[in-house]
Amino acid sequence: MWYALAISAAAVICLCSCAAESSGRSFERYVLTYDSPVDPSLQGNVEQIDTRLRERFSMTTEQTAVGVLDLTTGRLAMIHPDRIEYAASVPKIGILLAYFQLHPEAASDLDPVTRHELGLMVKASSNEMAAKYSRQLGLKPIQRVLNEYGFYDETHGGGIWVGKHYGRGDERYPDPVGDHSHAATVRQLLRYFLLLEQGKLISPQASRTMREVFVSPQIPHDSIKFIKGLADRDVQIIRKWGSWEDWYHDAAVITGPQRHYILVALTRHPKGDDYLVELAKAVDDLMHRR
Repeated sequence: MWYALAISAAAVICLCSCAAESSGRSFERYVLTYDSPVDPSLQGNVEQIDTRLRERFSMTTEQTAVGVLDLTTGRLAMIHPDRIEYAASVPKIGILLAYFQLHPEAASDLDPVTRHELGLMVKASSNEMAAKYSRQLGLKPIQRVLNEYGFYDETHGGGIWVGKHYGRGDERYPDPVGDHSHAATVRQLLRYFLLLEQGKLISPQASRTMREVFVSPQIPHDSIKFIKGLADRDVQIIRKWGSWEDWYHDAAVITGPQRHYILVALTRHPKGDDYLVELAKAVDDLMHRR
């Protein structure tokens, strides 16, 4: 069984890698910092899309934050990139990073059970698996890893924060900027997936294995948000979504013919899911015809 799953995983990963290769490798040296300039043309287009969708769903500028990084050209567009938001399940990607950082052997020798459980955590967004591994690693060590990689900086609005076990539990360390149990900013989510694509999270081998966990072909995508918006398109997607009350988020690497880009959106509105569906369609149209 595991052999068959491994073959399936390899096939999917090969498709993603081949698509990425065909779209160019200009992103390999790109560094996203607090000083990175946006591309005026892409910025204007993304702002127009955001404005149109906010008007359609009666949302304000305080209720959306968006980031797009074109990995084929290095073009960047961001709206409210450093405004910290309650991030629901999105920071589970921080638990994944910390697991590989604190278990270096996992990069080349990840046992099948752990691989599957980590896949359930990041692809199916299992709170049970997230709590299992956050308790195993410890909240403070997880956040220490995130801080070491610069994914949280209170002098620049915050970033990715894991301050509570998912599900029940009294242990809580709120983030210094927003007082959230779980938090993220658009910029740091873009950085996380950029470094993953570049093979710079921990090591090239660790990044490859982490990416395989995101792919986890034996675990179906939840057909919501970006996945729903791009369901009829020839693209491969790795992503982490989050939902809680009126917070609806998605962050993804999208790869297809003539395109390879990262899309991040954080929303707080009852129509947030609808916004994310339509945003994914509009941005993919934009990236495909650039």
